[in-house]
Amino acid sequence: MKKWNVVIVLGAAQFVMVLDGTVMNVSISTVVSDLDTSVTAMQAAITFYTLTMAAFMLFGAKLGDVWGRRRAFVIGSCVYALGSLITAVSPSVAFLFLGWSIVEGLGAVLVIPAIAALVADNYRGRDRVTAFAVIGAVSGAAVAAGPLIGGAVTTYSSWRFVFVAEVVIMLVVVLCARIVTDSTPRQAIRIDIGSVLLSSAGLVLIVFGMLQSKTWGWVVPLHRPEFAGVALAPLGISLTAWCIAAGVILLSLFLSWQRRLVRDGRSPLVQPDLFSIVSLRSGLSVLGAQYAVTAGLFFMVPVYLQMTLGLDALETGIRIFPLSVALILFSIVGTALSRRWSPRRIVRIGQAVLVLSALLLLGSVTDDLRGVLFGIGMFLTGGALGLLASQLGNVNMSSVGEKDTSEAGGLQGVFQNLGSSLGTALIGSLLIGALSTSFASGVATSGLPEQVRETVSAATDRGVTVVPAADVAGIGETAGLTDAEARELAEIYRESQLSSLRVAFVGLILIALLSMLFSRGIPAEAAVRRRSGADERV
Repeated sequence: MKKWNVVIVLGAAQFVMVLDGTVMNVSISTVVSDLDTSVTAMQAAITFYTLTMAAFMLFGAKLGDVWGRRRAFVIGSCVYALGSLITAVSPSVAFLFLGWSIVEGLGAVLVIPAIAALVADNYRGRDRVTAFAVIGAVSGAAVAAGPLIGGAVTTYSSWRFVFVAEVVIMLVVVLCARIVTDSTPRQAIRIDIGSVLLSSAGLVLIVFGMLQSKTWGWVVPLHRPEFAGVALAPLGISLTAWCIAAGVILLSLFLSWQRRLVRDGRSPLVQPDLFSIVSLRSGLSVLGAQYAVTAGLFFMVPVYLQMTLGLDALETGIRIFPLSVALILFSIVGTALSRRWSPRRIVRIGQAVLVLSALLLLGSVTDDLRGVLFGIGMFLTGGALGLLASQLGNVNMSSVGEKDTSEAGGLQGVFQNLGSSLGTALIGSLLIGALSTSFASGVATSGLPEQVRETVSAATDRGVTVVPAADVAGIGETAGLTDAEARELAEIYRESQLSSLRVAFVGLILIALLSMLFSRGIPAEAAVRRRSGADERV
């Protein structure tokens, strides 16, 4: 039907936004080799891709109010296409960081809030619920297709061609954008740059602190970075803790400043009273936790499959495929169940299944991979994420009135990408930090010669580089070890990889458990009606 053409155009843009991250994740080992970089650098690039979006999403949503949502959508799509082109031709990780983490991220901050707001503009009633479900299903399809597309293209050609295809898709989206109705009048408001700086700086400091925790330590300093010859660890506390504390303070100042802007009759970057809407606050919190789990999983599993088991990008995509299929299937199931069950019930079932699936995945972590258990765990994880995806978008957007849809879309984008950033930074840092600790401890208690133990201890003082486990023996022989010593070193490294992966899975389980506390405010009625928000404020 012609009325669904709009959601097809918006869904195509959403598909590209989601596809991007999954493609890069399954291609980690190939990109590391092609660009002569490291897994740690790729962790930073993946983290800052979503962090750029989280830091400037509210600004992008506000620009959509000023420029018009369709115009913001078109401009953002063009910027995103430019970033994809830079990424496709990147000669180094610095160029990839610029094109992917920065330029694409800045394009996305215009596109993502506009998608949510334009869906709300173009559809009403049950059609709106269906349209949001379609966008959620498209996201699921991108999650499903991403590992396979990225794996196949990377294995048989080059990961760069995926980004070339993104350029083409986004240009087609721009050409078709004229069919999208933008019925919301533009707002003649002045955007407060101080608010943009406070919010973005706060988010960046929190995520950067977590990202560096693997090197700096959380509270007790593991390594003290130097500035002008001075080792930095104020009061003997790691810079990680100081960065996170400073970020929290800046975000608190941001919220206080938004309230002051409202009192003075000026336009805030985000209406602070939106956070008093119970269903919105709860929906955003669960959404952030969901994306933290997803991003953490999509970072650690490819690292395990490629760096420990030695699988290529396509084999990695195939191993992830059960999650992808289940995500699409249960997005549809969740949408159908919403006619009978309340969003809260569906969300809580999804959260419980997510915890169970993470436990199964933890049990599957071995040096030869317990294939059946791993497959079941991935399928159940996808099912859980599908149930959550089928509900949260509509819960969030239905929690506010018409005039606040753009800001709600912006907040939804912030929590999605902040969750992804935190998931990649936190789980990745747990993984790499635990690898360093376990490897250093394993070597120290091994039967290797004392000189070897001292050399490894000195080399791992600032962390361990994640490399394929199969390469460690060769590295050891190059360093002058005997064949037996090199094999022992490789075995210690492999066991350390598995141990660190288990630690990271425990972190994932804790995030999933924590998210269950956030779902109390999800609506308990079966039909989520459009709200003014007044009846849910506390």
